[in-house]
Parts: sequence; structure tokens; C-alpha cells
Amino acid sequence: IEADSTGSSMEEKPDVEMAENPFEPYIEPLRRQLENQEPVFLIGVIVALAVVISSCVFLKYFLSSKTVRSAVLLVGLCDSGKTLLFCRLLSGKFKRTQTSITDSSAPYKAKSDRGSTWTLIDLPGHESLRSQYLEKFKSTARAIVFVVDSAIFQKEVRDVAEFLYDLLTDIVISRNAPAIIVACNKQDITMAKSAKLIQQQLEKELNTLRVTRSAALSSQDGSIGGSMYLGKKGKDFEFGQLSMKVEFVECSARGSKSEDGDAELERLEKCLAKL
Repeated sequence: IEADSTGSSMEEKPDVEMAENPFEPYIEPLRRQLENQEPVFLIGVIVALAVVISSCVFLKYFLSSKTVRSAVLLVGLCDSGKTLLFCRLLSGKFKRTQTSITDSSAPYKAKSDRGSTWTLIDLPGHESLRSQYLEKFKSTARAIVFVVDSAIFQKEVRDVAEFLYDLLTDIVISRNAPAIIVACNKQDITMAKSAKLIQQQLEKELNTLRVTRSAALSSQDGSIGGSMYLGKKGKDFEFGQLSMKVEFVECSARGSKSEDGDAELERLEKCLAKL
């Protein structure tokens, strides 16, 4: 019995080893083959493998970190008419609104042959909220619609310019260069300023702001704390100096016939159709 047990175990042992090492028959020939190769060849193989692995890692990181910029942001001061403009662009209907304290978003289909669809996002205009919401969505912006109240622009020009300055000098926005559309809203009101006048006054105000804030820009490339130098050094500021395209359009979310009429958004919609 002992002999049988011993014999049985002796016969089973090779089977166990073969099961545990299925590649063993190939390892020894491979080892001998590698030993016969020149060191230069082996170094080349190692370098090639390293390049392939690093390329795969980089590609995976690039694809996972890439942000799709498919949002159209509506920004501006409080009571500039952003929320009504948001409703008009989506449905064409008039809707009574109130000051927003959070963002609102919905799919917007551009009026063009391509019929591209963007995510339209209305951001709060209150001074204590707008920066944090802009920070949240700025990297996804394909376009930024900066809404201005044309009727009281003269009173708000300083505040409008400061907000626009922060937006235009933001490093992320400057790098991505989304289309900037300054929507001069409330053109239905008699005292509303024209888009051309608003552009001229903003250029002057931004030029003044650039001078007062330039002392804080101490690095060689003109950037510090997430900001870029606005325009070209040594020249008065103009919107044409920016890397991103800036357009000024006149519009009226309320419409000339008040609540019963259609909004006057043709020029704004044409800009959005070109995105």
C-alpha cells in the first residue's frame, strides 16, 4: 500500500508542476535567444517598449482630460435682461423673470443650416455669485454672451467694464478664446445707447482699468493670479487686439411691442449660428 501511495504521488507531481507553469517550455528557448542577441538590439527593444507604453499613458491622459466646449454662457450685471433673453432664445416666448441666484441650462439649437446644438447657460449676475459660477463653467464655453443694459449703460459703465475686464483677462478664457458677443440689450427703450457707442466707451474704460491694474502684473509674460495683460502694451486698448473675436450686437429681449410682441434677436441669433 505504501509503495502504491508513493508511486501515485510520484506520478502526479509532474502533472501539478506542468499545470502551475504552462509557459515553462517556452521560457528556456526565449532566454537562450535573448542571450545570443547583441546588447544594442536589446537596448533598442527596451526603448521601443518604453516609447509605446509612455505614448499609451499620454494618450489616455489627453483624452480623459480634454474638455468639450459646447456651452454658450449668458453673463452680465443684475437686471441686464439675461434670464428673459435665455427664455426668448429657447422658446421665443415672453416670461416674467426675477433675479437669478443659481444657473439655468437647456439645449439651444442654432438657426443655421448645420443646426448645431449648444448648451445655453444663464449665470447669476449678482456680484457675490457671478465669479464662482463663471469659474465653474468657463472651461466649457464655446461662446460667451455678455449682456449689457443699454438703457442705463451710462450709469453702469464702470461696473460693466470691471466685470468684462476680469472676463477678458482670465487665463482659461484667453487660452480657449471663445467667441465673445456683447449683446446690447433693451434697445426698445428710447434712451438706449447704440452698440457702437457702448463699444467705444468700454474701450476707453478698459484702457483706464488696464493702467490702474497693471502694477499688479509683475511676471514676465504679464500674468499673475490667473490674469493676462489686456491688449497690446504701448497702445490704447481696442477689442481688435484680443486673441478672441468680440462682436457687438443690438437686441431687445422684451421687444418693441412689449410683452405681446416678438423679441428682436436676429443679430444675436446670426452670431450664434456662426459658432
